[in-house]
Amino acid sequence: MNRYPKVLMVTACLCVTITAHAETLTIAAVNNHDLVRMQQLSKVFEERNPDITLDWVLLEENTLRQRLTTDIATQGAQFDVVSIGAYEASLWGARGWLTPIKDLPTDYDVEDLFPSVREGLSVDNTLYALPFYAESSITYYRSDLFRQAGLQMPEQPTWEQLGELASKLHQPDKDQYGLCLRGKAGWGENMGIITTMANSFGARWFNEQWQPEFTGPEWTKAITFYVDTMKKYGPPGVSSNGFNENLALFSTGKCAIWVDASVAGSTVTDRTQSTVVDSVGFAASPKQVTTKGSSWLWAWSLAIPASSQHKQSALSFITWATSKQYIQLVAEKDGVANVPPGTRKSTYSEAYLKAAPFAGVTLEMMEQADPAHPTLKTVPYRGVQYVLIPEFQSLGTQVGTVFSGALTGHMPVQQALQAAQQVATREMKRAGYPK
Repeated sequence: MNRYPKVLMVTACLCVTITAHAETLTIAAVNNHDLVRMQQLSKVFEERNPDITLDWVLLEENTLRQRLTTDIATQGAQFDVVSIGAYEASLWGARGWLTPIKDLPTDYDVEDLFPSVREGLSVDNTLYALPFYAESSITYYRSDLFRQAGLQMPEQPTWEQLGELASKLHQPDKDQYGLCLRGKAGWGENMGIITTMANSFGARWFNEQWQPEFTGPEWTKAITFYVDTMKKYGPPGVSSNGFNENLALFSTGKCAIWVDASVAGSTVTDRTQSTVVDSVGFAASPKQVTTKGSSWLWAWSLAIPASSQHKQSALSFITWATSKQYIQLVAEKDGVANVPPGTRKSTYSEAYLKAAPFAGVTLEMMEQADPAHPTLKTVPYRGVQYVLIPEFQSLGTQVGTVFSGALTGHMPVQQALQAAQQVATREMKRAGYPK
């Protein structure tokens, strides 16, 4: 009669042991389609790793950056895995805020990662994040509308050509807008497209002495074009539109032309998410006087904060989520065109290039982007659509707010450029540049 209590006692002890080893990883990620898909497919990871539970926090891009910066800088330890880009990986890795990525399994195949992507996530040849997907910027357009209007999209359009094409396709009475671009303020929102546009006009954020150049002729031409074209041929409420908002507009047939992240290619060609699947064309990101810095380079990646208490489990998860096996899982579940693009050479097989009509131009634009030499004139910084200095996160958003204000008519272009110059001069002086 005494043996049953002993069995119960042993069972209870086993339960306590299992519970003690179970871990919950809190993951902070941007709320775009590819990361949402990862959240959905992560059930596969949990099934294979029953001792790990995943708790997801999906946030809008600007909100995510604010939350992460505060948590990482203060060692708040709210998150075990974070989605960041090359900007944060380089700066935060150098400051010791991220866990170095080492001892990856052989089948992860680090050498399969594109060198430019790997380099952007490393400090002194040590990875501080693993790339989930990488992107450049490309031009999307409605091939049916072009055909009906007797127009043709150049393989390598200029911004001025896009403006002319937009003027002929803008029919607001039909809910059809000539050109959609980001207007929502943020260093990673409107300043992503504005900086690459300015680069193509020959502009740069700073000269070799770290002096801002917003009142120069190149920035003046670029911002004048941006504001005038958006006011004439953009959708209503453009100052509130970021990547997700413009993706929704294009996918529902309301944009004739859209310039933005190449990763949207899999969404606008997906019948479950887009109404214009059979009439989407793809072209290079626009140039103007130069192609240098006219297309950006970015990689949404997964990193482990140094403050995480579950580093080994977090490494297991980010290794799985950025592996060849995950890419194959997406291909099996949602089709090869929907696999995370831009990170691995092996992704760009004949089958993928055939299934994903945007893949070729994406690869071309990624190869063209050169963060080490991002502008026509020499600069003291790295980064195409951002400046790789700690101050840029605040500075870029402040300047983005100024230019968003110009879109709404809050101030004329010349005043906005003067304001941007003053903000940049003040912030750089405060930070002690040149150093």
